[in-house]
Amino acid sequence: MPTEAPAIDRIEVHPDGPSSHQMLRILATQIFLNSLGRGVFLALTVLYFTLIVGLSVTEIAVILTVSSALGVATSWLGGSLADRVSAKRLLLALLVVEGLALVSYAFASSFMVALVIACVVNGASSGSKAVRATIVGRAFEGEVRIRTRAILLTVGNVGIALGGAAASIPLLLDAPDAYRLTIGIAGFATLISAARIVALPRRVDAIVLSKVDRAASAHLVGRSPWRDPRYLGLAALSALFGIQFGLAEIGLPLWVLHHTQAPVVVVSIALIVNTVLVVALQIPLSRGSHDIRRAGKAVSLAGVFMAIACAVYAASAGVSPVLALALILAAAVAHTFGEILSSAGIWGLSYELADPRSAGAYQGLFAMAFSTGTMVTPAVIAVTVVDNGTAGWVVLGVIFLSSSAGIRAIAHRAPSSA
Repeated sequence: MPTEAPAIDRIEVHPDGPSSHQMLRILATQIFLNSLGRGVFLALTVLYFTLIVGLSVTEIAVILTVSSALGVATSWLGGSLADRVSAKRLLLALLVVEGLALVSYAFASSFMVALVIACVVNGASSGSKAVRATIVGRAFEGEVRIRTRAILLTVGNVGIALGGAAASIPLLLDAPDAYRLTIGIAGFATLISAARIVALPRRVDAIVLSKVDRAASAHLVGRSPWRDPRYLGLAALSALFGIQFGLAEIGLPLWVLHHTQAPVVVVSIALIVNTVLVVALQIPLSRGSHDIRRAGKAVSLAGVFMAIACAVYAASAGVSPVLALALILAAAVAHTFGEILSSAGIWGLSYELADPRSAGAYQGLFAMAFSTGTMVTPAVIAVTVVDNGTAGWVVLGVIFLSSSAGIRAIAHRAPSSA
């Protein structure tokens, strides 16, 4: 069971280093710029591969699957390396690699080239997320840490939304050079974001002990998350609950298109509703989730909201277009509250139940689990909602309720100070 880290391993506030507020501004600026690039990338990738590079649907599916699988591995690798080398330098390197790879998309001309670039982009992006989570865990504590994660998520959502809006320019122009220029700018935004990492203090890095020091100070070496059943259970259940993210991105559009009479534009409206609510409520609703018990309750409540959302989504089939639109938007609101509460609670538990002496390894494992869940989400949604309609929504509702109940049980059984 993780214990409090010795004093030597705690983060100290150095009078000559950036304050917590200054570090938050550094990370927020970096994430905003990086998210602008990611927003453009997410909006244009499939269309760019199809219309400009000339890839088939099968080739695009292979690219997305293989690059996602690589992202699973680099999530763990990034976190683990953050315990062994400078997390600050590692994050800087990963962001530079991601930015350069994004820029190189403009020169992709074949399936193999696009596959390699996608693997580099997704691998670097997944690794950088794990390293950044480790840095946040070391730089902030308790309530401040959760508030920081909430602020960073909000900033990231705004950046992605603006990036997606910018992606409409090449879509309107419908010219290959417009696609390439926009993607190139997205890559440069990521490169610029990397420059902000230079300003982070050295205290976000782990203490690296020599072999002699490690032998003499074995108590400073944290446990492996792979030997922590409680944390493994938390990571697995959190990944399962994380299906809800793919539900909004993949499941809802397909449901609206094939199972309801609602106008397709409702998908965009639902996305706007989600973005506005997350930006407005993520920070206030995240308060107190550094407390293990409150975090568990938040996730449990999120499970109830998701079950309600699934039921209302299912009810939108077989009704008039106006009623279907109203039901889908109501479900989207419940879905968003489930997203906000689960994010807050799971963040808190992912930090509070981890051994702070192995922060990188724990955050790497957690990121890897989430990446695995993201990778299998399309298949889960296909065999539930897309293929089985209402029955599929029932299955998803049960998944959300059971996984959230499991997470609450883990939180309830953990010591109040893990």
